Amino acid sequence: MHVHYQDPYRPGRSLIHALDARVKLLVTIAFILTVALIPPGFWPVYILLLSLIISVEILSEIGVVYVLRRSILVLPFMLAALPIIFTLQGAPLFTLSLGGWTLTATQTGMERFISIVLKSWTSVQAAIVLTSTTPFPDLLLAMRSVKIPRMLVTIFGMMWRYLFVLGDETLRMMRARASRSGQSDTPSLKAGGSIIWRAHVTGGMAGSLFIRAFERSDRIYMAMVARGYDGDVRTLAQPKTSLLNWLVLVFSLLLFTALLALAYLL
Repeated sequence: MHVHYQDPYRPGRSLIHALDARVKLLVTIAFILTVALIPPGFWPVYILLLSLIISVEILSEIGVVYVLRRSILVLPFMLAALPIIFTLQGAPLFTLSLGGWTLTATQTGMERFISIVLKSWTSVQAAIVLTSTTPFPDLLLAMRSVKIPRMLVTIFGMMWRYLFVLGDETLRMMRARASRSGQSDTPSLKAGGSIIWRAHVTGGMAGSLFIRAFERSDRIYMAMVARGYDGDVRTLAQPKTSLLNWLVLVFSLLLFTALLALAYLL
């Protein structure tokens, strides 16, 4: 089964695809840390970082529109920072009246909110580029190489592999429900009952899916133990990093350090 949103990797022959997964992982982590450490309101540095990640998207040949479309999906979650507009002290911008409450938006709060949105959006784009240009098994090997705890890497690997199993179980249940649901060509007749009845059916399906996933995970674990699994996944030794990859890593770290220094010195 192939579900696109579960497997974002897009094969290609670009320079970004050819880079070592360890280098791409370290550069991505350093980029996200740099974005997080930039003080709020330093718009020129934000623009430079956004231009940098867009340039990488162009070099990777995965498509700027593709990355932007996927990154927009996280924008609603950034609305959790919206109250900061009205809670920070600063010069007032406008006032909202909600019932008995009066909310005053400040310049400091607006600046902080926009900074959070830009930081999150830029960081998500970097993560999308990493996962779109690097196969997930290579990412797991890279995590081990940079000394991320093996148990954590194993959990990541198991979660990723069995997302597809869970998706397969979900599709089978939805197919079974569709085969047992009456359909009519009359527009006024809808399949199923009321919203409450549909919610009840959906809850039952979710419970059944949990039980099926739990039982299958137990069977899979027992099968792995019977084949010698002791909590660690053995892999082959990683090849040496080429000179080009070292140059990319060093140049990227120097560039991020320079941007941080620029932000704090200004």
